[in-house]
Amino acid sequence: MKATPENPYPKTFEEFLGWFQSDADCEHYLEWVRWPEGFACPHCGGKKVWRTDRGLIQCSACQHQTSVTVGTVFEGTRKPLLLWFHVMWLMMAQKTGLSARNLCETYGFGSYQTAWGWLQKLRSVMIRSGRERLCGRVEVDETYIGGQKEGARGRGAEGKTLVLVAVEGDSTKLGRVRFRCVPTADADNIEPFVSDYVKPGSLVITDGLPAYSGLGAAGFDYHPHVIATGGETARQELDHVHLVVSLLKRWLVGTHQGAVKPSHLQAYLDEFAFRFNRRLSTHRGKLFHRLIQQSVTLRPKPVKSFYVKKPQHVGGT
Repeated sequence: MKATPENPYPKTFEEFLGWFQSDADCEHYLEWVRWPEGFACPHCGGKKVWRTDRGLIQCSACQHQTSVTVGTVFEGTRKPLLLWFHVMWLMMAQKTGLSARNLCETYGFGSYQTAWGWLQKLRSVMIRSGRERLCGRVEVDETYIGGQKEGARGRGAEGKTLVLVAVEGDSTKLGRVRFRCVPTADADNIEPFVSDYVKPGSLVITDGLPAYSGLGAAGFDYHPHVIATGGETARQELDHVHLVVSLLKRWLVGTHQGAVKPSHLQAYLDEFAFRFNRRLSTHRGKLFHRLIQQSVTLRPKPVKSFYVKKPQHVGGT
């Protein structure tokens, strides 16, 4: 079936199977998503093209050759596009997400590292720069994510990763979320995080950490609540962000068995945010469509950049 602006994605897995039966079907869909107004040559802007025997798109004006996968998540892949589409659908269709081990077991990937690399490439395009900032009432807090390594609790925790969390919402609904891994919970990290992700003038709710005190001068309607002295009332002001942190940690332990390295944690936070911010979508196909869009419009990181020497785990194996 050909995608249209009125029907841009398959809504069920049965429809997905009908839409995508070959690599050619996948290529046509990628081309429609990437160039919804029709192909335009990246070199000269020309719109008149022809197809080479190798399946490349050649501009009739400047003779530049390209393909629908150049500069995308799929560039250089040796696997069928149809397999990529199936993995992306499965990743988005499951509300709890997909681990590399699950992917190996489901599709028979010969290497765990290959499966993990695929998922990391997809995670690397889930968050686009220039997103609309949170607005209205926004709760901001920090949490430590880690395994069972001994150390002080709370803000002095050792061997864990510090994450700043911002959650939009009021008493009637929970909105969007933002996350950022940071080295320390000080003003040098907190103020840029809030400025990057929260619209100036928004009501920002925090606890009593002094590092938040500069948010008022930074242009926010800053309201701190000291939980130690404010008791249950102060704690309730941060209910949304505490709930999101709880859900995040449960997801990391449940889907990924706590096996997330500190150097890769931001990518998993990005995936959680991508999912959470679209949790009310009527059809899982919409998440698939959004991931396809960002896979062809955002430049993914090279696979080699995902691997680091002497990694340390946040959680278990």
